[in-house]
Amino acid sequence: MTQVSERSTTLSSASAAERGRAAALTAAFLRGALAAGLGLGSLAVLVIAAWISSPYPDSGAGGALHIAAALWLLAHGAELVRPDTLSGVPAPIGVVPLLVVALPVWLVYRSSRDALEPDAGRPQLTALGGLCTVAGGYLLVGAAVVVYARGGPLTTDTLGTALRLPVVPVLSAAAGVWVASGRPLRPLLDRLPGLRSPDAGDAEGAGAAVAAGRRRRAVVVMRSATAGAAVLLGGGLVLVAGSLIWHADAAQESFLQLAAAWSGRVAVLLLSLALLPNAAVWGASYALGPGFALGTSATVTPLAVTGHPALPPFPLLAAVPAEGPGMAVTWAAGAVPLLTGLTIAWFTVRVAAPPYAERDEAWSARETALAAALAGAGCAVLTAALAALAGGPLGTARLVEFGPVWWLTGVAALAWTVGIGVPAALLVRAWRLRERRGTDEQGEADEVGDVTEAGKTDEVSETKEVDKVNEVDEVNDGSGTGGADPDTAKRPWWRRLPWRRGEVAAEKDAPVESGNEDVPPTLDGTEPAEAPYDFLPMDDWHDRDTQEARWAAIKQASGGLMTDFPPAPPTPEPEPGPESGPQPEAKLATKPEPEPKPEPATKPEPETPTKPEPKPETPTKPEPDAKAAD
Repeated sequence: MTQVSERSTTLSSASAAERGRAAALTAAFLRGALAAGLGLGSLAVLVIAAWISSPYPDSGAGGALHIAAALWLLAHGAELVRPDTLSGVPAPIGVVPLLVVALPVWLVYRSSRDALEPDAGRPQLTALGGLCTVAGGYLLVGAAVVVYARGGPLTTDTLGTALRLPVVPVLSAAAGVWVASGRPLRPLLDRLPGLRSPDAGDAEGAGAAVAAGRRRRAVVVMRSATAGAAVLLGGGLVLVAGSLIWHADAAQESFLQLAAAWSGRVAVLLLSLALLPNAAVWGASYALGPGFALGTSATVTPLAVTGHPALPPFPLLAAVPAEGPGMAVTWAAGAVPLLTGLTIAWFTVRVAAPPYAERDEAWSARETALAAALAGAGCAVLTAALAALAGGPLGTARLVEFGPVWWLTGVAALAWTVGIGVPAALLVRAWRLRERRGTDEQGEADEVGDVTEAGKTDEVSETKEVDKVNEVDEVNDGSGTGGADPDTAKRPWWRRLPWRRGEVAAEKDAPVESGNEDVPPTLDGTEPAEAPYDFLPMDDWHDRDTQEARWAAIKQASGGLMTDFPPAPPTPEPEPGPESGPQPEAKLATKPEPEPKPEPATKPEPETPTKPEPKPETPTKPEPDAKAAD
């Protein structure tokens, strides 16, 4: 009966754990579906608001919702096709607004990160379980949107959309799970050659230290690459803003040409804001040198504008510098890749050779150059990926190619960042180590000087000790330095006082020791000076002769006002005890009494007969005291 009860308890606990895990998986799945719904709903609200405010709507609410679904798929990398054109040829739309892409990325990232935080009474999901459930819920809604968008004014290729749609949710969910797990870099870096962890037996040895150092360098490389890419994109955005200000009249004319009603102008403004990150990538590619394509036969670069650009009326395209080289924007573009390379060098050297670290802690020149080169390569990869996302077709014929060429942009970014970042990192490292090299050389010179001076001090101390052994000090008689040894005259005044005669006499028989071992030598290498203060010994302070000499000196200095030194108190004679019987034991042994001085022998007196006294009683032995026993 007991076995059955225990088994039923175990089964109930297991079933409860399984139910909790199922509930956690369901909650994560719903989080992914909710993220997809929020992104789709946000775009639908904007499209419906534009449709309501439009004075001439072409279709009903169903058409607006289909457009919202198509824009949501475009944000995930799907290529749209507009079948209703003036020429009758379907026109593809492949330029993905990067600002719109940021919305689903952020929603999926937050959902996957929150899914790994366990709720009350539910077990925590694993990283793989959270990734799969969140991405699965998101893709389920995405599949429904693909089916719904097929009958709208903007259609998509079903197969191509099915291949591109999972990229955004899977990568975003993986980023959220990685952050929720504490940002572990070891599983990622262990897959790289040269960064694998050592064996278990060598975990505490040199292999672990080497692997930790390599992981730290990998982190520095990733941070430097990210910082370089951010500076490059920021510089491209600055170029776009400057070009818009330079071509403000053309941008205003195109903006007014596209829409006459305020609702249409608001829609054009929102679309321009959504494409502003794309324009920043184009500006970065322009600053790097390859530029971007404005059609199949036109390319805009800082050095020249080739072909005849096909420029549709749009405010951002009105800012394209079509006049060729020699403009202010052209000359300012060269500063963007220069700042990118310097940023990579700075983020590398701030760890490779910190300003206040020791010289031994700095990386070698080879490690610094390799880290800067890898950071430049990482920046180039990020720039090429963004360039591939920022471009695409905008129609047929000449508008099939629109935007930067990703591989040319990546090669140019690699050349600029490595060509500037590596030399700059080495120069900054050499400059910082040069300052520390002078400090280290000065410290080594000081150490050598200390060793030399220490040798001189030892030699002087040995000579001094030999001289002191051969010298005999004479006692100063208090009448100045005449008749005394020259070394006695050099003594401090408190050592020449009359009551120090006992000390001076004791120094003659005491072994001579060198007293200048701890005194620093002089600059000219001569005998070191004596100690600035000498403590009077306490052994002879209470000596009788010393007290008399001290009292005589004070009396002489007072002009006879002081009395003579008080005579020594008489020594008490010991009291005679009983003639027989044991003496009582002392309770506690404190300080031994001074021995009495023997009295001089005298002539014995004749005995006088007296009356015999009664015999004293034998004293009994007293009981020991409890305190004395303790």
